[in-house]
Amino acid sequence: MSTVRQPSGWRKPTPGLGVAEQLAQAGEQVAVPKTRAFVAVKRVGAYIGLKAGDLMLLDSLGAFTQAQDWEEGQRPIVWASNAYLMEQTGFSLSALKRHARRLAETGVISFQDSPNGKRWGRRDAEGRILEAYGFDLSPLAARVEEFEELHVELLAEREICQRLKRQITVARRMIRARIEAAVSSALRGPWTQFTGFFEELLDRLPRRHEASEQLARLLGWFKELQARVEAAYLEATEATAPVENTPETTAQVPEKTQEMNPREVITDPHILITTQLDPVISNSSEDEEVAAVVHNAPPEDQVERELEEWVAEVRKKRVALDLPTVLQACPEFASWARNLEGFVKDWGDLHRVAGQLRPMIGVSEHAWNVAQDRLGKQVATAAFALVFEKHNAGEVASPGGYLRGMVEKAGAGELHLERSFYGRLSGQAA
Repeated sequence: MSTVRQPSGWRKPTPGLGVAEQLAQAGEQVAVPKTRAFVAVKRVGAYIGLKAGDLMLLDSLGAFTQAQDWEEGQRPIVWASNAYLMEQTGFSLSALKRHARRLAETGVISFQDSPNGKRWGRRDAEGRILEAYGFDLSPLAARVEEFEELHVELLAEREICQRLKRQITVARRMIRARIEAAVSSALRGPWTQFTGFFEELLDRLPRRHEASEQLARLLGWFKELQARVEAAYLEATEATAPVENTPETTAQVPEKTQEMNPREVITDPHILITTQLDPVISNSSEDEEVAAVVHNAPPEDQVERELEEWVAEVRKKRVALDLPTVLQACPEFASWARNLEGFVKDWGDLHRVAGQLRPMIGVSEHAWNVAQDRLGKQVATAAFALVFEKHNAGEVASPGGYLRGMVEKAGAGELHLERSFYGRLSGQAA
């Protein structure tokens, strides 16, 4: 009776290891210089989920390969023993296995196990590998161009993010300066509400990770808040501006107060013109002119209502999540996504991944279809990513039931996905 050897030999097969084996077969068909391959993966290593220890092990494995191993038709397979690799890296056996597993699940190396599970290999007189079992670095050769393109995209993204952050910083400083000036001058206006929402926007700024889409949305909110603050400040200063004195009113002002500097004038009730003048000490002509100015200004409660409506609208829009936030908050799901799709470029890629992973965690096709119908494909995909992450972390025992519960919450207006994702990001940063 013939048997079919699994690509991972004695190892438990997973979709990630299956993808790594497919990449190894593709890598055998290309010729890539070893230096180019390692530079490419190191530039994007952190983005695709590799840790420093993973790259250290990869370096140690790469040292065993020779130039001819990276030629077309060859596979750079390393059969170094665990003992030797532990000595070179300083890892314990469990750490060594963990790093090797992550490299394979991320699609950077593949496992080529012998029938008895031992690593070994032999070369011909010219140094070419004739037969070998061990760590296969061919997937790295297959993904060189992908990693190089990703690096270019990351550089462009980083430049955009830096520009957006500079613009946000300018808007933040202008908002803070205007609010502080208004409060110190005791100007009328919804400054407390402005300050509260300003602090809320500051809390939304990314602490460690950022995406241009997220920053662009934040910049839009900061600029709109700045425009509203500027408008309120202008109206308040115009409403409280001193009216031009007529000869009659000039004669009524004591000579001493005419020579006082502006800062002292603000504290003097005899010439202070605001909307809260004491009728006993203010003259009738000033009261009439100030009343006319205030009458033409929009009521303060109207400004506050407009501000509250705008804040509510912004909070409602904030529910829309961007792709990088989902991937950063759900690293396990992101790792599977990259194993199955390579570089995830858009929500369509992520939606396909969710459909493939759905049976693996026991979410029925019916539950998945209901989630898509009720939430829309994008929100349903984000919700599934969260369910998948929590299930892998042992936080959710019944993924299908949990997803149905999220759909019910959405119907009642109680689903706050953004809070869940930003909460997980905050936990990662802690």
